[in-house]
Amino acid sequence: MRLLFVHERIGALGGAEANVLVTAEALQRRGHFVALAHGAGTNRGEPEWRNAFPARFPIDQSTGGATVKRALAQFQPDVVFLHKFSDPAVLRTLLAAGRPVVRMVHDHDLYCMRGYKYNYFTRHICTRAASPFCVFPCGGSVARGASGGFPLRWVSYGAKRREIDLNKHFHRLIVASDYMREELLRNGFPADRIEIHPPVPRAAPTSEPPSFGARNLIVYAGQIIRGKGVDVLLESLARVTEPFECVILGDGSQRAECEKLSARLGLQDRVTFGGFVPQASLAAYYGDASLAVMSSLWPEPFGATGLEAMRCGLPVVAFDAGGIREWLLDGVNGFLVPWLDRANFAAQVDRLLRDKPLARRLGESGRAIANTRFNFGAYIDGLEHLFTRAATGRRRPA
Repeated sequence: MRLLFVHERIGALGGAEANVLVTAEALQRRGHFVALAHGAGTNRGEPEWRNAFPARFPIDQSTGGATVKRALAQFQPDVVFLHKFSDPAVLRTLLAAGRPVVRMVHDHDLYCMRGYKYNYFTRHICTRAASPFCVFPCGGSVARGASGGFPLRWVSYGAKRREIDLNKHFHRLIVASDYMREELLRNGFPADRIEIHPPVPRAAPTSEPPSFGARNLIVYAGQIIRGKGVDVLLESLARVTEPFECVILGDGSQRAECEKLSARLGLQDRVTFGGFVPQASLAAYYGDASLAVMSSLWPEPFGATGLEAMRCGLPVVAFDAGGIREWLLDGVNGFLVPWLDRANFAAQVDRLLRDKPLARRLGESGRAIANTRFNFGAYIDGLEHLFTRAATGRRRPA
């Protein structure tokens, strides 16, 4: 089968990019042909992407529709696998081509003008559908500008409504969780076009259990941006009474602020900011750890980084936000902490550091859950089956 991936970036960045790469590599190993129509580069891991996608079609803002039309004509895909892309010219071109388009909805960008379904200032999670409320009083029309340019940018509510309407015509929409399915239903997407396929990470390269050593290493892996709550993680760690070390792996707009906060809290000798680490290198950190933490305060569509730690045999402590509760079972494979409850978060970290047999038991339970309920091979099987159904029932142009 010939599959054209369409994504707004090329290179490593967050969970969406990790999923695009590992999915393409797995489908290639199964004999499928893949190509990529993409936006700007991330300057991280791009050679790996070029190896995974021998055929590539760079898209710029002025010629998006024309580039996609050329990609369709040259590559002749059986199915288009659309990831994150909001350019209306690209979406209209895909709809007009008459080829089945399967859209992976990675996050809230599709139906939220802010893009993350929570208020940047109050951090309250939004439970509304897209509506004029997003303009006033939410203020979603004003968003942070691109780095290096004007600090603010205008987001059109009318354009967002048109983007939502265009996406309703695609053959299928894939989401990672029941939580995300409910968000699409709330925004008027037809139930019979929504399928749940959690974008699970690849199997861990080793079956060796983590060390759970006296070092008491805690691992955070993810972006350092406000929605990921790294500042709240640091405030929680300042309450931990057991000796520990914590490594924060990732980068982002809030890193400098979090480094200063760590120093103010007296954590500079216990917390290390390790910067961006390639996906393949994370297992080495997990192997030397005692637990993993997720501090997301925005409603995570799924939270695959926690699942990566589970697959390596680590218990996870996380706030209850979005789809996390669908894989993190409180007291079974870690602890699900009430949203923003710093004292509770610290108490559960202390509990796991103090009781290593408990940490091992929860870690093994998490590995078993990851390998059965969230099996990478089964995930690729599900995608193959969906693409086959889509290709045999090709739609006429919309």
